[in-house]
Amino acid sequence: MTPDRVLWVYIVLLVVGGLVGWLKAGSKVSLIVSVLFAAALSACAMGWITVPLGPDLLLIVLLLLFGWRLLQSKKFMPSGLMLALTVVALALRHWRW
Repeated sequence: MTPDRVLWVYIVLLVVGGLVGWLKAGSKVSLIVSVLFAAALSACAMGWITVPLGPDLLLIVLLLLFGWRLLQSKKFMPSGLMLALTVVALALRHWRW
């Protein structure tokens, strides 16, 4: 699996997570933030945004956000799951295939 493919899978999971948050808990913020980060990650993946560490920097921001949310809620779902997925996405993006 290529780093770009890993990123696209993560983008889909991020949006699905935002949709689930909106549908189950009525969280508009979850949906909006997930779509905004997904759009920024998509722009990086397509080469529209070219900054050093572009997608990785956004993934690190999400890592911090999900970690902070997990510490606040002390519940694994949903922030712990998204934290784990973000760690896996970052690791797989830098795995030497």
